[in-house]
Amino acid sequence: MSLALNQWTTRRWSVAEAVDGCVRHGLEAVGLWREKVAEQGLAESIKLVREAGLRVSSLCRGGFLTAGGLPGEDGRRAFAQALDENRRAIDEAAELTAACLVMVVGGLPGVKPGEPLPANRFSRDLAGARERVAEALAELAPYAGERGVKLALEPLHPIYCPDRAVLSTLGQALDLSLPYPEEQVGVVVDTFHVWWDPRLFEDIARAGRRIASYQVCDYLHPLPADVLLGRGMMGDGVIDFGPITRAVLAAGYTGDVEVEIFNADIWAADPDEVVATMKARYEDVVLITP
Repeated sequence: MSLALNQWTTRRWSVAEAVDGCVRHGLEAVGLWREKVAEQGLAESIKLVREAGLRVSSLCRGGFLTAGGLPGEDGRRAFAQALDENRRAIDEAAELTAACLVMVVGGLPGVKPGEPLPANRFSRDLAGARERVAEALAELAPYAGERGVKLALEPLHPIYCPDRAVLSTLGQALDLSLPYPEEQVGVVVDTFHVWWDPRLFEDIARAGRRIASYQVCDYLHPLPADVLLGRGMMGDGVIDFGPITRAVLAAGYTGDVEVEIFNADIWAADPDEVVATMKARYEDVVLITP
């Protein structure tokens, strides 16, 4: 495995700055975000990555497929819009030759991340929301396969189930992936989201080569008021990385290990210092595999 910088860890960096930073710090891969790629320009982002000799370990993100669970015409229109947006994301991932397109599948229909519940304009049908994800995959997986893109379903910690991801466990994500060839649909193992799961090691072994991305950061305690920013540098929280890394390796994963951190203090710090710390913690904390 090789260390990769997920662009959101050094959020202030543009694509050009992230690529330059990876080269300066001796990293071989970068995980890009669509917002940053759009700001830089897709063609320019491709050029920068290729001229630097970097791999794109992932493109974040596709998904938010559950709005189709709204009733009537609103639901049909939202579902069609989500499919169109995800086809664009797949096309971008193909042009970037990204190892995978990370899919954050969406929360309850009508519930928007970080916003109050809309009065009478959302659905509590959790099972139905998961069905919408399955329906969307049936449309998107063949499209991705034709373009050589692997969709990587990312389960998120249950605290994000209402507004970001109705998939909360690796097992749920894996079950949704199984009807498709492994080169079309895989799963993400993100330590922040799955460290607590009592079935984690069983499901990592079951996933095998469907593991499309291994993302690492720590789970801070106590969480901040904005729980989205509760990710920490490896070693600063409660996660025992060694057993998880061993399990991912034993499952056959040979891809990059992305450090993806959402944390206001880390975003405010000098990005070069963040990357230097990231490298040291990767060696000292993540790769402890006796």
